[in-house]
Amino acid sequence: MKILDPNTIAVIGASNNRDKVGFSLMENLKNFNGKVFPINIHEEEILGLKCHKNIKEIKETIDLAIIAIPAEKVAKVLEECGKKKIKDVIIISAGFSEIGNKKDEDKLIKIAKKYKIRILGPNCFGVVNPYLNLDTTFAKSTPYKGSVAFISQSGAIWSGIADYSLKENFGFSGFVSLGNMSDLEFSDFIEYFNNDINTKIIVLYIETLKYGKKFMESCKKSNKKIIAIKSGVSEKGKEATLSHTGSLAGEHEIYKAAFEQSNVILADSVTHAFDLAKFYINQDIKGKRVLVISNAGGPAALATDYCAERNLELVDLPKVDFDFLWSKRNPMDLVGDAKSDRFKKVFDFLKNKNFYDSILVIVTPQKMTDIREIAKEVLRFKSESKKTIVTCFMGYDSVQEAKEILEENNIPCLFEIRRAVSLL
Repeated sequence: MKILDPNTIAVIGASNNRDKVGFSLMENLKNFNGKVFPINIHEEEILGLKCHKNIKEIKETIDLAIIAIPAEKVAKVLEECGKKKIKDVIIISAGFSEIGNKKDEDKLIKIAKKYKIRILGPNCFGVVNPYLNLDTTFAKSTPYKGSVAFISQSGAIWSGIADYSLKENFGFSGFVSLGNMSDLEFSDFIEYFNNDINTKIIVLYIETLKYGKKFMESCKKSNKKIIAIKSGVSEKGKEATLSHTGSLAGEHEIYKAAFEQSNVILADSVTHAFDLAKFYINQDIKGKRVLVISNAGGPAALATDYCAERNLELVDLPKVDFDFLWSKRNPMDLVGDAKSDRFKKVFDFLKNKNFYDSILVIVTPQKMTDIREIAKEVLRFKSESKKTIVTCFMGYDSVQEAKEILEENNIPCLFEIRRAVSLL
């Protein structure tokens, strides 16, 4: 399967019209490491590349064909791809089972079987492999190289995530939009990314599974952590899923049980899924015993509530005293005038102790708070203790430098307490 690592690509439906999907596909492929062959019967040249009238005109071997033409023309073009011995095809075109047109989709499946073609789609958003500068989508943003693979039944979610990832400074090893899953589906790409050296974490957006048992087997075999976002939880959500991909969503409780049995982590939201993905690239959870350290009582109290929601245990402290005012219990409220020296003393006490599994550090930006220095103390503690650590530096501009320092050194820094607690 060459869908994520082709050397040559034919874009059937390429266009010079900026309002067409075919133009966006060509624009996103302009930095691709391999060769791109635009195909459009009405054009001579697209973005500086010679345009071909049809797939038969191209003399070279084509690894991947991308079809972005009206639905009624797709079967004929797929047949031509088969005769050209193209084995991998992405069908961007919509207008099939997602609108009740199962007959034409079945026709595509029949042609694909005849020529042993693997189909991604139809009604899909394409794929991305940043390591090859491969972007066959029509999203506005292409993400950085990274360690997270994203397999999704929604292409539009990708366009938002790709943009968000540039702001949050995390990268991807690959993206796949499955569309209607007439052929290739979750299991195929879970197996692919499990064998991909650039991938550490796999994130899934699931509306429905066609082959539940196969999916579970693929997940169980995976040596990469898998995180899932599941839609179709409510009755209205199930209806929306049906209209989006032409598939029923199934019962949420059944999916939850299947995920648990398959070692799949179920995320609460898209944001939660990618918070977890960033976290798991460099850290792991070793237990439920949490220690909260803060320079503010209110945020510490909220963290206590959120830990209780998640069945996390706020551990009891061993006998200890410090030469400054503090709460003398967990959460460890070091009070509002706390500077980095207080955090240092607490970290020095904690670094060789084993009564806790993870630490949540919450910092609010008071006038006297030396935020940058506190971030440096967190780094020093992490390097000396090897404990799981998550930080929540509340605010925005005041804490931005500290956030960058922490995240550059693979320590999650979130602006909101519940998000931080949810990682633990």
